Amino acid sequence: MLFAKILSINKDKDKMRLLGVNIPDNKRVEAALPYFYGVGLSRARRILQATGINPDKRTKDLNPQEINAIKEFIEKSYKVEGELRQLLRQNINLLKEINSYRGLRHSWHLPARGQRTRTNSRTVRGNVRKTAGSGKRKVELK
Repeated sequence: MLFAKILSINKDKDKMRLLGVNIPDNKRVEAALPYFYGVGLSRARRILQATGINPDKRTKDLNPQEINAIKEFIEKSYKVEGELRQLLRQNINLLKEINSYRGLRHSWHLPARGQRTRTNSRTVRGNVRKTAGSGKRKVELK
């Protein structure tokens, strides 16, 4: 029992927590920053270039000043995580309120960006088929 508690504690220690997100210790900083919602690889490279941190450095090797510099730069320059999700939700709700075509598609839970719906998004439309086939019933031989 005590051994299991020690293992669970050690599992939590191998991740760094920054802006409410667990970031793995053994990854390169450049690959760890995209764990944030709203930060991709190109934005991660921009962040590291602006803060002057080597992208090949591991997250466990970062000192507190570098961690603080990354945190401050992200908070100052970009909307990430909850703030970005809230903004997207507000934009979609605005589209729904003004009854735009995209807003209606969102409210109907259908693709809003021009994707086809004849063969894809069947489950949303309620056209669920057990197996894929030609769609024609086979005539039984007598």
